[in-house]
Amino acid sequence: MIYMLEDDSGIRDFVTYALRNSGFETADFETPSAFWEAINRRLPELILLDIMLPEEDGITILKKLRSSADTKRLPVIVLSAKGTEYDKVTGLDGGADDYIAKPFGMLELISRIKALLRRAQPEQIQDSGELRIGRLKVYPEKYEVYADDVRISLTLKEYELLMTLITNKNRVLSRDSLLRRVWGYDFTGESRTVDVHIRTLRSKLGECGEIIRTVRGVGYKAGED
Repeated sequence: MIYMLEDDSGIRDFVTYALRNSGFETADFETPSAFWEAINRRLPELILLDIMLPEEDGITILKKLRSSADTKRLPVIVLSAKGTEYDKVTGLDGGADDYIAKPFGMLELISRIKALLRRAQPEQIQDSGELRIGRLKVYPEKYEVYADDVRISLTLKEYELLMTLITNKNRVLSRDSLLRRVWGYDFTGESRTVDVHIRTLRSKLGECGEIIRTVRGVGYKAGED
């Protein structure tokens, strides 16, 4: 089930029609209040979220989703008429897994939805047991991350980014490589997305974030001195 919160009826109807023709089950909402009522009844597999909405804006809604234990890992794609780099960074910093500026092509949107849903499935993580680098510990089977024995709450994309880095310990991964591995498609010109997620990941990990090293002009790696 995909939920779409969009106050423009034309966009809402067009996207809903295209998604259903592609085999997705969907429900669309014009107002945040109707959206929250549906969330309380049934959780979706993915959310398409507009930013400029009546009642409350999309960034506020996104932060509420990420602060709730029930919805903090739900994949969210922001669809917004605000397409500047600042707007995209704001959306990604707020917890969005992807950000698509309007107008957008439906083939691209469907491709991104499929990629995000594939990576949201638990069976995609095949590692088991404990992964450790320094004082950072990850338990893939439980989707749990501990920094200095304190459990850290990460978004789905932050977690997948961390897993990609630590399962390639001491190997330098370029931004383009991380985009393909974590986001699942070529995200041409959007390497800033990786930088934003690295920054928030380091911040959440505190001192343990130092294991994520910047290799200037190339990309990032995870490792110890």
